[in-house]
Amino acid sequence: MARVVAVHGIGKQTLGEETLRRQWLPALNDGLTRADRAARLTASDVAVAFYGDLFRPDGEFLAAGDPPYTAAAVEEGFEQELLLSWWKAAAESDPAVVPPGADTLVSTPRSVQAALRALSGSRFFAGLALRAMVFDLKQVHRYLTDPDLRAKALARVVGQIGEDTRVVVAHSLGSVIAYEALCVQPGHQVRALVTIGSPLGIPNLILHRLQPTPLTLGGHPQGVWPGSTQLAWTNLADHGDVVAMVKDLRPVFGDQMRCAVVHNGTHAHDASAYLTDKLCGQAIADGLT
Repeated sequence: MARVVAVHGIGKQTLGEETLRRQWLPALNDGLTRADRAARLTASDVAVAFYGDLFRPDGEFLAAGDPPYTAAAVEEGFEQELLLSWWKAAAESDPAVVPPGADTLVSTPRSVQAALRALSGSRFFAGLALRAMVFDLKQVHRYLTDPDLRAKALARVVGQIGEDTRVVVAHSLGSVIAYEALCVQPGHQVRALVTIGSPLGIPNLILHRLQPTPLTLGGHPQGVWPGSTQLAWTNLADHGDVVAMVKDLRPVFGDQMRCAVVHNGTHAHDASAYLTDKLCGQAIADGLT
């Protein structure tokens, strides 16, 4: 089995294992270079746990591979609440985004349209079509609420983590799946979990839906540690990463975590920008040695 398992994030439904490995491998090695580590990874060292095709609709595809979603397709409850959370997070880090007012924080069709309009002008979602933005919302929603899809995606990741696997690097929604995959393998030999652009800390919408469910201690959620005490967990988040709106996961998962804010420029949520960072390279190298 591969020494490093990479778990991709949302919006990769039209790609595949080999395509993503060709994208991730140079970035992983660039991160190791920035960290001034001698270790280098080859294609045989890295496996991509691919689950994106589970979200790809059957039939004829649009150019972007997504259904023709509009604002009306954003469902009440989870999807509207996550969209409004993205809007608030974007407004906090991007002066070009008008913050939501009290009247637009209510989950209504009008507030959904206002959120999508505001986010379309943000640096974070620049160039992303409305239908793709809505499709990303629905991917997160489906994983957390569709037991069959969740089990299939989880099996893809679990199937790639073997006795030789020492590092798991997981991006965006993939960090949620990777976390749950390690929790269901209590005897795994992974030494380093590196989560990048992770939404794991978002209360109610993500955190409280994790499996296993976080405990409640003193009125605060306490997440289960995904392995033995030998596991080193590093979480990296860009200040402007709307998906990773909770940057510090230590209050939930413990002070043994290492959490850091990195600087990805205009590509705040891009996986490659995270992977080439020095801190990411250090965390991966430590797991390999």
